[in-house]
Amino acid sequence: MTLIWLAIFVPPAALAGRRKIRPLNSMTTPPAITHRAILAIAVPMMFAYLSTALEGSIATSAIGQLGVASLSAGIAIAAILFDILLVSLNFLRSTALGLSAIALGAGKIQEARAVIQRSLVLAFLLGLVIALFRGPEARYGLSWLGGQGPVLQAAVDYALIRALSAPFALGNYAILGALLGHGKAMAGLALQLLLNAVNIAVCLSAVLVLHWGIKGAAWASVAGESTAFLAGIVWLHCLAGPLYRGFSDALRHGWGWRQMGRLNRDTLIRTVALLFSFAFFTRQGASLGTAVLAANAIHLQFFALASNGLDGFAAAAEQFAGRMLGAGNARGFRRAVRLTLGWSLAMGALLSLVYLRFGRDFIALLSQVPQIRAAAAASLVWAALVPLIAAPAFQLDGVFIGATWSRDMRNMMLLSLAIFIAGWALLMPRLGNAGLWLAFLIFLGARGLTLGAVLPARLRLHFQTLGA
Repeated sequence: MTLIWLAIFVPPAALAGRRKIRPLNSMTTPPAITHRAILAIAVPMMFAYLSTALEGSIATSAIGQLGVASLSAGIAIAAILFDILLVSLNFLRSTALGLSAIALGAGKIQEARAVIQRSLVLAFLLGLVIALFRGPEARYGLSWLGGQGPVLQAAVDYALIRALSAPFALGNYAILGALLGHGKAMAGLALQLLLNAVNIAVCLSAVLVLHWGIKGAAWASVAGESTAFLAGIVWLHCLAGPLYRGFSDALRHGWGWRQMGRLNRDTLIRTVALLFSFAFFTRQGASLGTAVLAANAIHLQFFALASNGLDGFAAAAEQFAGRMLGAGNARGFRRAVRLTLGWSLAMGALLSLVYLRFGRDFIALLSQVPQIRAAAAASLVWAALVPLIAAPAFQLDGVFIGATWSRDMRNMMLLSLAIFIAGWALLMPRLGNAGLWLAFLIFLGARGLTLGAVLPARLRLHFQTLGA
């Protein structure tokens, strides 16, 4: 309650201090695009994403210490359910980021605040839907994922409580997007660290000290998400002023809602298509046997870790592309694209070299089964190429999100998915798992190539429209 009181009634300057947090009206000048500025956004976001992965690992480990297999399996499938639900709604972050960056780049201070207000309202409403309908979601969703008997019961116990965090979790997406749109990557990192620290502390205490079992792990998520949400509201208050200011006008702005709805729709379709591609890849690997399925899963776990590095530079691309486009600075936009692409490729190449060198050690760490190790070693080279091939796709996704060119991003994702399926149909029957990996690499490469192909025309059209 103290945080809410501060966010509503205390003047921003009293909370922040003039030297610590720059007010919104001092941030309309587009930032200089330098290597240092890119790293100032990318590096904090890498650590933020990595800390989230650490949080999930510690929660799983805490439940694992109880020595009850059904609890470990239950939290695993419940986590998958929430990954599907929440990742599918990650467009809230992307939309808030792109629209905030463009509004600030154009010097539209009130519109930047209105973006925050509409994003928070939409996020909270969607989260309430998840919380209110958590019974059917848990019952049908977890059964669909294969939960049965004690495993299903454990998963349901977790899901019914974890769903209460949805309004705050989705609100945190909107807050993170708004902070990144304002170039506040360190604030985003601080909130993620706060969220994860509270989650980990409550989880360890509730599970191992208070012996609340899987329900304790679920309440830990509620505690972490709600604490970060309230802290984020305070930070936005310091950054943009009282969030009630102009609130009714923001809610009545029909065009703003339609624009947000269009962006959210396109980004949702793109995200679902991306999730389908990974599910399709996994399913096809399973058709080649258990050892291949497990081996491919090991490689995908490395890619999940590696993607945090690529996501950091994608976040930088989002912020700078939006700010330059909002300011009408075509030269700055091109420089942002060029520098973030260079850093993304460098990061992708580094990650690929690391996996080529240490991939066998990583495989040995995750599996002691000789058949799985052999299958993973056979596909190691293909898997090691994934970060390098995927780097342009991550970076250009960031550019198109920041520019709010969601229709192109959606269409190129669907085209790339069609290319993936065609490549799978041609290559996997001839080459087996190597053909599946090759088709997957073609898919990742196609995402970058197709977005790169439409980028010049989209940029010309944008500035011709402004000129008209």
